[in-house]
Amino acid sequence: MSREKNQKRKIVTKRKGKGIGAGTMEKAVDVSCSPFKILIASPSGLTPSQVSIAFSDKYDRIPHPDSSLEDSITEIWNQRLQTNSSLFNGKKFRYGGFTFLSEGGSSNEDPHVRLHLGLTDYRTFVGTNLSPLWERFLVPSEDDSISCQHSSSPLGNGAIVETSDGKIVLLKRSNNVGEFPGHFVFPGGHPEPQELGIESHDDAKGFADPNTIDEKLSQEMFNSIIREVVEEIGVPPESLCNPVFIGVSRRELNVRPAAFFFMKCSLDSLEIQKLYTSAQDGYESTQLYTVPLERPRVFEGLKLKIRIKPRGNAVLGSS
Repeated sequence: MSREKNQKRKIVTKRKGKGIGAGTMEKAVDVSCSPFKILIASPSGLTPSQVSIAFSDKYDRIPHPDSSLEDSITEIWNQRLQTNSSLFNGKKFRYGGFTFLSEGGSSNEDPHVRLHLGLTDYRTFVGTNLSPLWERFLVPSEDDSISCQHSSSPLGNGAIVETSDGKIVLLKRSNNVGEFPGHFVFPGGHPEPQELGIESHDDAKGFADPNTIDEKLSQEMFNSIIREVVEEIGVPPESLCNPVFIGVSRRELNVRPAAFFFMKCSLDSLEIQKLYTSAQDGYESTQLYTVPLERPRVFEGLKLKIRIKPRGNAVLGSS
């Protein structure tokens, strides 16, 4: 794998009373009529050395004080099991916020973001974020981590993959999947606790050096998006350049968070289309599209506009 070196990586920010400037990061930007809220934006991309993880049970979900609402999680899960007995209650990393480790410092200082992760599971995700009652789990607060403290909020991931002929890859989800069937999405999925042998916070205590688990989690963030792209569109891993982290968005409908990455593929659109027919997880989608980069495109259902800056940096923007 390869990636451009010696490129100064910048992060953009917007704060109250301040404009947008290079060298900083962007916090929670709301766009009118947007189906997404941008929590972190790094248009130039961050490498693994610039993304760290703080893993702790203090970032786990807090149960809601309304016992009947809590009971609804089990009720909804049991209902889902009756219609789909193959559902698996696997562990997921829970998004609990972030910290900037360098904010507006020296121009020679590399920007760095630390993601706060706890643990959750698919059952709680179905019973909170995917529940018809999902809004009742929210707390009125401008602080995203407080607002979503009673939601499962598993951290998903997505990749903007640029082909060798200057297009990006989109998938149309199958009608048989549980979340947003039939919608257009980027290739993606989740970083997986099981990849690191983590089923509980006690498992993390087995690492002799407390920093080791955080380093492994950071690497899993980048490894997992490569796995997801390989499994969902069928390209070989050696055709992908090293991904860079470009931010975290949160869906306004059901407050589901996702980390986004940008990577280039050495294959062209036609080659990828052929490989897609035998993709390992091809059953999750029904069709692969490649969209030209030279003009913005908006797909109905996705409603997410893709713009690529002249330098090739991926930027997420809402229609």
